[in-house]
Amino acid sequence: MEDKELQLVDHLDELRKRIIITAVAFVVFFIVGFIYVTDIYDWIVRDLDVKLIVLGPSDIIWVYFMIATVIAIAGTIPVLASQLWMFVKPALKPIERKITLSYIPALFLLFIVGFAFGYFIIFPMVLEFLVTMGADMFVTNFTAEKYFRFLLNMTLPFGVLFELPAVVMFLTSLGIINPFVLSKIRKYAYFVLILIAIVITPPDFMSDFVVTLPLLLLYEISINLSKFVYKKRMKKMQEEEDEEFANA
Repeated sequence: MEDKELQLVDHLDELRKRIIITAVAFVVFFIVGFIYVTDIYDWIVRDLDVKLIVLGPSDIIWVYFMIATVIAIAGTIPVLASQLWMFVKPALKPIERKITLSYIPALFLLFIVGFAFGYFIIFPMVLEFLVTMGADMFVTNFTAEKYFRFLLNMTLPFGVLFELPAVVMFLTSLGIINPFVLSKIRKYAYFVLILIAIVITPPDFMSDFVVTLPLLLLYEISINLSKFVYKKRMKKMQEEEDEEFANA
């Protein structure tokens, strides 16, 4: 009983250490993002035909914090993934350590790809639709706070959703999920993804379709990648069992 309690304490200490390292990385990236906010801001608004306005000093600091937070999230993802890997590393076999380690850069790259998809495709499409819809009714002026909040809502979810294939492969390699479970819950997953697409896009069929299709494709890709990883894992486990049986 005492041994189990000691092991639990050791695990909690290790978890606390990984959380602290991740938190420190987030703060460091946040500070870096805060330092370069002006350059990032100029790049984001380079194509805007109007100048953003603020309604008070708090809007200015909010924009600074929002941009710095996005930079911090993007920079912390590989750190978080590596700390998670180091936490579960003692329970993994050598071959599993090598395989799961390869997913860390994939998580970061997929986040960037998803974020870019939201920024270069979804965001301008939705913004143009909304501005055109009210062009004959309103004078279009954007506050910095509203504009960047809208930008964040149109980009950050895609950065997270595009990590689905890497997350699925990682969990499959650890034996937590398998392609059979993913196939079984496909209709529920489709419903959730379609609902997400409808919520974050304008109320027209074309916009819904443009967003829904890549999300459903991501899920199908995730299932196929899970099958590939699952087969390799089962084959490796069988080879190890055969080797143990031969040596017995």
